[in-house]
Amino acid sequence: MSKIPVTAVFDIGRTNKKFFLFDENLTEVYSSYIRLDPIPDEDNFPSEPLAPLEEWMLKTFKDALKSSDYQIKRLNFSCHGASFVHIDKNGIPATPLYDYLKPFPEDLLNRFYEENGGKMNFCRATSSPPLAMLNSGLQLYFIKYAKPDFFKKIAHSFHFPQYLSFLFTGEMVSDYTSIGCHTGLWDYEANDYHEWVNREGIRKLLPPIVPGNTLLKTKPELGNIPCGIGVHDSSSALLPYIKQEKEPFALLSTGTWAICINPSNKTKLTKKELKRDCLQFLSIKGDPIKISRLFIGEEHKYQVEKLYEHFQMPLGTYKKLKFSATLFEKVRDHKGKRIHFHYLKPEDYGLAQANENDWSLFQEFNEAYYTFVHELTDLQTAAIKLVLDNAPVGRLFIDGGFNANDIFVEMLSKKLPELTIIPSDFPNGSALGAAMLVSMD
Repeated sequence: MSKIPVTAVFDIGRTNKKFFLFDENLTEVYSSYIRLDPIPDEDNFPSEPLAPLEEWMLKTFKDALKSSDYQIKRLNFSCHGASFVHIDKNGIPATPLYDYLKPFPEDLLNRFYEENGGKMNFCRATSSPPLAMLNSGLQLYFIKYAKPDFFKKIAHSFHFPQYLSFLFTGEMVSDYTSIGCHTGLWDYEANDYHEWVNREGIRKLLPPIVPGNTLLKTKPELGNIPCGIGVHDSSSALLPYIKQEKEPFALLSTGTWAICINPSNKTKLTKKELKRDCLQFLSIKGDPIKISRLFIGEEHKYQVEKLYEHFQMPLGTYKKLKFSATLFEKVRDHKGKRIHFHYLKPEDYGLAQANENDWSLFQEFNEAYYTFVHELTDLQTAAIKLVLDNAPVGRLFIDGGFNANDIFVEMLSKKLPELTIIPSDFPNGSALGAAMLVSMD
């Protein structure tokens, strides 16, 4: 029996690390995943467990090469953004893979903005809301001045997807999708790196930019297989829809973050949009695309854990709930706000919130959960509308974890009646997009 030819993809999220095989029709035929515990960095702040991740990826790939069922013809990587891997002259990581939630020294951050024309001017030029370590390019500024001994050791700096490609190929490249995801590196007006990158001696550390569909070869011991350069996961998730859809659409890609992408909206960012966490990405080809972001995954996780604790409900209870129009109308018609958000800031969107959470106001779990999702989707609706302005669309696709949340999807549908909201046919859209980039066609 002949082996099935497949494209392999590592899809590396902040929480789950996944491995997929797609056949010639780009149908998923195999998957596996692992979760890895963070490793404390030199400041005892959790960091990405890079060494265990590399070990798992290399072992998983080598095992797949030996498979009696599949023959790997292509390989690619999809990764979360806002992460850099810095290597020394010997190719060894010179710093931890810093977590994007790691605190950025306030005085250093203020100095950076002062040197670059002020916070809002810089943020508008780079289409990057002020997000500290989430502006991953600024991590290099942080290392240079807060960790000078580390900085001296850095020979090359890779965005995370391109580092994984380097791990398998030994080739050093950069790509537009990683550069453009709120890094603070790219000047959207000049269509080039921002001047601070040259002034601080950072540019020489960054490998040359190549097109997103560039193919390299894995190392001989890894089969000399055509290999992609990696892609930012949110940009990758957009590709299946672009290929499939002929009419204008928007995509809400959900997980830790909810990223709303409108490929038709290429308007410049306003100060108000920046404050409301709008930004621009660069597409595979280097074109700007407007997006909005909302930290709903972490917010949902935090609030649901509190709900389970208060109501003494087992884990996974909310997943069993189906949408009830009657209950929705009840919580919608209630006067005043009853949810205080832990991560999100409704006031940035002109919305109110409760001063504190008092779960005793609710007689049962369902009503409390509906109330939380109701007020959460008010925020999500406001974020979606930001990217629909000036480039309206008729359909909104939802992929990722929230596409299976019936209550979330139905509430959005009620609040956005002008849109047809469609739970995605591509549940692993970022992995599929990465496979498409290196497809055998």
